[in-house]
Amino acid sequence: MIEVLILKIEDPGCFWVILKGCGSFVDNEVEYRKLHADMNQFYNQSCRDVDEVMPLTLEEGQVCVVFCQELRCWCRAVINTIMSCTDHCLVECFLVDYAKYIPVKTRDIRVAVEAFMRLPYRARKFRLYCIKPVTLHIDFCEDTAEIVPAKIWDGAAIQYFQKLLRETTQIEAKLCAIEDEHFDVYLYVTVQDEKVCVNDELVAKNFACYMSTEENTNNPANKPSKQSKNFACYMSTEENTHNPANKPSKQSPLSLVGFPEKVISPVLALWPVLLQGKAPKNLKTGPTQFELPDISLSVNSPGRTASNPLLEKNGKNLSTTSFNGHNESTVSVFLGFPFKENITISGQTDSDLLEITCKKQLKEIQQDEKSGCVKLLQFLNPDPLKTDHFQNEKQEFLKVSAEQHFVVFNKKIEPCSSLETAPLLVDLKKELLWNKFIGPTFTQSYCWPPIARGCDVVVISHHGNDPLLYIPPILTFLQSRVCYKSLPSGNGPTTLIVCPGWKKAQLVFELLKKYGRCSRQLHPMLLLVGLKNEEVKNMKFLQGCEVIVTTPYSLLRLLEHHSLLLLRLCHLVLDEVEVLLSEASKQVFMILEYYRKTIPVPGRESAPRQIVVVGTRWNKHIEHVTREFMNDPYIVITSVEEACIYGNVQQVVHLSLNCDKISVLLRILDFTPSNAQKTLVFTNSVDETEMVYRVVESNAIFCLKIHKEIEYHFKYVEEQWRKKFSPGTHVVLVSTDDCMKYLGITDATCVVHFSFPSSPSVFGTRLHSMSDNFRSGIEKSSLKDDKFTKAKSILLLTERNGCHAVGVLHYLEHTDAKIPPELSDFAAGVLKAKEDMKLARPLCRYLKTLGVCKDMRICPDRHQVNLQIDFPPKSSDQIRSTAGYVTILPLHIVDATNYFGRIVDKKEDQYAILAVEMDKHFKKAGNKVSVEMAKKLSLYGLHEEKTFHRVQVLEIFPKEENGFFYNVSIKYIDEGRTGQVRGHQLFSLPAEFQSLPPQAVEFIVCRVKPIDNETEWSPKITRYIHQKIKGKLHEARVVLTLGNTVWVDPMVQVIRLPDLKISVNEYNIRSEILSMGMGTDNPEHIKQLQKLCESAKMLAPEKKTLQTLIRDMASPQREPEQDMDSVQSPLLGEKLSENCNFSQTILDHQSGAIAEIEAENSTQHHHKCFYPEIKWFQKEDTVTMKIKIRNVTDCKCEFLRNKVIFSAFSEDKFYLVDTELYENILTEKSVCEIKNEEPVIILAKEKKESWLKLLKHKNPNVSFDFEHWEDFGDESPFPVGAEKVHHPATLAMEEMEESSGSETESDD
Repeated sequence: MIEVLILKIEDPGCFWVILKGCGSFVDNEVEYRKLHADMNQFYNQSCRDVDEVMPLTLEEGQVCVVFCQELRCWCRAVINTIMSCTDHCLVECFLVDYAKYIPVKTRDIRVAVEAFMRLPYRARKFRLYCIKPVTLHIDFCEDTAEIVPAKIWDGAAIQYFQKLLRETTQIEAKLCAIEDEHFDVYLYVTVQDEKVCVNDELVAKNFACYMSTEENTNNPANKPSKQSKNFACYMSTEENTHNPANKPSKQSPLSLVGFPEKVISPVLALWPVLLQGKAPKNLKTGPTQFELPDISLSVNSPGRTASNPLLEKNGKNLSTTSFNGHNESTVSVFLGFPFKENITISGQTDSDLLEITCKKQLKEIQQDEKSGCVKLLQFLNPDPLKTDHFQNEKQEFLKVSAEQHFVVFNKKIEPCSSLETAPLLVDLKKELLWNKFIGPTFTQSYCWPPIARGCDVVVISHHGNDPLLYIPPILTFLQSRVCYKSLPSGNGPTTLIVCPGWKKAQLVFELLKKYGRCSRQLHPMLLLVGLKNEEVKNMKFLQGCEVIVTTPYSLLRLLEHHSLLLLRLCHLVLDEVEVLLSEASKQVFMILEYYRKTIPVPGRESAPRQIVVVGTRWNKHIEHVTREFMNDPYIVITSVEEACIYGNVQQVVHLSLNCDKISVLLRILDFTPSNAQKTLVFTNSVDETEMVYRVVESNAIFCLKIHKEIEYHFKYVEEQWRKKFSPGTHVVLVSTDDCMKYLGITDATCVVHFSFPSSPSVFGTRLHSMSDNFRSGIEKSSLKDDKFTKAKSILLLTERNGCHAVGVLHYLEHTDAKIPPELSDFAAGVLKAKEDMKLARPLCRYLKTLGVCKDMRICPDRHQVNLQIDFPPKSSDQIRSTAGYVTILPLHIVDATNYFGRIVDKKEDQYAILAVEMDKHFKKAGNKVSVEMAKKLSLYGLHEEKTFHRVQVLEIFPKEENGFFYNVSIKYIDEGRTGQVRGHQLFSLPAEFQSLPPQAVEFIVCRVKPIDNETEWSPKITRYIHQKIKGKLHEARVVLTLGNTVWVDPMVQVIRLPDLKISVNEYNIRSEILSMGMGTDNPEHIKQLQKLCESAKMLAPEKKTLQTLIRDMASPQREPEQDMDSVQSPLLGEKLSENCNFSQTILDHQSGAIAEIEAENSTQHHHKCFYPEIKWFQKEDTVTMKIKIRNVTDCKCEFLRNKVIFSAFSEDKFYLVDTELYENILTEKSVCEIKNEEPVIILAKEKKESWLKLLKHKNPNVSFDFEHWEDFGDESPFPVGAEKVHHPATLAMEEMEESSGSETESDD
């Protein structure tokens, strides 16, 4: 029986599966993940030499590798159909590992390298054996109805089949025959602990009927309509038709057993067609020699060396050894490198997951058949296998095609290679499988056994933040009640899990609840308490609570009032230990000391004591924890880079020019070492290898070289390197990276990265060559050995690798190595350049809400003010005057201090007017017109909870298969929240409802931050604030405005007492957060933002806002340039009076209500605005405005239907043009450009007719451009009236005459 996983269901006669396990048909998930990772790395790197991997021709049925846009990766595929398009060919391909048909452009197709075809196609096509569909046939003439065989499956049968597979907990298949592309199977599902045969179930429900074997072969219902032409399997030449055992039994209708006329080897059926064509036609087991497909193997026997160039090019090879006089392809799965001081480093491939299962089965096979079976299994999985027959033979170094894993451990650990052999509860294994757990992973296979035995364990891995590294084995250990009988009676946890923050603690708690269901009741608790003492004192603990998940700060606050809480504690887990020790090291060591004091308590002698430390990085604090608080711990490190830090490898970086690398290398090499030294110099090319070899050899150093062009030299180099050398000898080996995996060197004392490593994995492989010389600082005696030479890694960093300077600096900081000052300066420059590249990104949300970002190096958002985005803001008019006191309405609560809402104008709320008009409009049935197909970024109406909203479409999702509707992602532009709705729910929004700018504004409450150095607010305080403020009017003082974000301090709710004619503050948001104990003071919040503004030559709103600019415009003083007051007095007079009235209304309303709000600084810094000289001319469909200023910066232009707003800086002067046009324009087609260092505005006319003038109100600084008069003078586009002819020259003369009395002064 084969356990399978369903990929895709077409009908019972065609469904695609993945083989999950059982014997020869095992499908290793990790192997396929590695294959796809290698494949993606290879084809992504080959983008530079696309011609080398592009297929010369394309034909149907061709095996290739294609790039799938949906999966965003390279996939193995078979070409199904080639279609021609206008500008390229489109190819329909079948993804053989995903069972998908996708269209692919020819430029995304690559040649299938044979090394990537080493694993069978993952998607297999199955069909139910010996059944066929039926249908109800009605004979109207005879007036009868009967069930008869059919050619296609009925829809009800397909739905019932899908329902069976959906409700099952396990799916197994029994392979009966293989024909064409199909595996004919009996399918078994487990429903409610009962195993059901799907074939029989469909017959019993009258969805199918049985058929003979011959009918099964020719049944059209079992032949899919869409087939992959390269799934043809090769058949054995021996036909099985005359075997009576293969004929169907007529006496057992529910268990028809038979085979097609041509029998196919199951082993060959699982192999890719690319290699099937090379398979032998006769396949037999036993002592007969079995010919592998045409794959060259590297023979690693005495006196002979050979290799396959194709596999060598891709870094993949197989080794064969000689046993008992017979050459057989076998190799050990496990690598163990003996480590001094009881430390062992091993490399292991994922094929050992298959090895254990195969061992058990091979024991049952007779001795004379064992050799043939091993070869069959090796053909199925080309990774080498280890069998009992060869266990006593000499172990060889592993040289395989699969990528290796490496692990450092200080004591021998027998890994659990599969979930079946894992030391976990049976019910827990079922729960893991139910949740689609794929594993155990390589790290889990090593750390689960010691944790499940109750030992102290340190786990460092790239996946060290995964709670499943420790939760399953600890849950298993907790089932042993007898271990805890000696503990003091009472209510207290036996297990404590300390996490770095509330988010991680929440995740761990959810996983404990999920997987704790399959064990005895542990009653886990998540304890996150604030600074409020009453809350901590009154904390109630669940009766029988065995596990507590918390953070360091919360735990210490609990211990202050509940000192006996940890009296029964046995298991202490530190999750993400590197984060804990960097952000709360003092608190963590206090917890460890407290735990150590509980051990001597009487009665605990037989109770378990365990500390589990899990993380992604090793550092000196972890070393201290391991040495001082843990008892003979198991240390498991699966990251080579971290293993080097654990092994005290000295990291050195030399900065040089690329042309000086050779001289730097010669200065680095020690010509007279005290002990024997072995140095590896890594290069990236053959030419570089030859050059370094000649230079080093010429300096009287014993030097070796190896690269792919001198493969015959491998044996000699290996023999020379393995020799024992006397003290004072220095051996240097210059090699390329692709050769190291064949030499298996682990005893180098120094590695020189002459060429920068191309990836972190290459860097790790280089460091692994020194693994024998790793020395842990835990045993200090090992470092005092006189014969010991400390391993050293030397990296040459040149100008060509400057982009990696920040990463190198980060790694050196992590290793506590000496950092060259030049590297620090260079990295700072690189960081500054990267920040400048992020100017178009939104402002970092942590910078906005907290005033600081913890790690700017990896944060994708910008951390500096961008004048073009942040000032002046392109938003509603109410944002432009956000200085002083405003009334805000929070509508969308992001967290405790971050909200979206509107600024409410109590005098005239434009949005309220718009909402009323929209409600009247859409209540008419004829106006609610659903859009057929929404457009991205367009505005629409949406009816939701008796309210009509304006929304903008952000993304359009394709329709689901067999679906009628499509979904769209939208943004509520007047509330700030986002959502997802169906496309047919959107209504067409008339243009008059789109004219009002989006009203949503982001508000941030200042000077408060989460406790315990958290960057995210706890859901508890967020829920509290959400319930308190949403939809309620609040008064606030604006302290800063950037773009569409407004910082307020304070923000209060004011209630009016009409009887007393006074207003009082009901609550202050900041004070509420502090009183809840979930927030703390953050005095540097707004100061940091103001520093950013000053660095960008911009002041905070109290010092410089658009409102102060408008006040300056109204100033009676006149600068040499025409000021705004004289230019646009009618328009600005309205605005100024409105702003003054609005501000006065707010101040009057708040008098006596907000006593705590500081008075606004009355000293205003006056900055004059100038109106530039403008020349204009027109054509039939456009009007051109030439702004006569040069060297402009921060140029912005906003187009309205009858208005243009332009602003820019030039020579420290601010120019502003706010003009009302004579006619209307098309805003989407109007543009502002820089031509000849001067801004040029091109307005697209709404109507193709001549304008009598440019502006509604005459301006002395605007005049006609006579240089372009001749462009349209002959056509005379201006209309001719009965009384007066309007000609360009006439218009220009009129403007000059009207402005002759006005004083105009030019800018010096």
